[in-house]
Amino acid sequence: MEAYCVKCKAKREMKDAKQVTMKNGKKAMTGVCPTCGTKMFKIGGA
Repeated sequence: MEAYCVKCKAKREMKDAKQVTMKNGKKAMTGVCPTCGTKMFKIGGA
């Protein structure tokens, strides 16, 4: 899953991507940037 890294300021492929459910019931993906190790988050991930 590809997401935007705020620290690198670029779209990157998420490492260790996991699907999570937010408080409002919508699905999202969370993972780690492979370059800098910053947390990444993408709403609406499948």
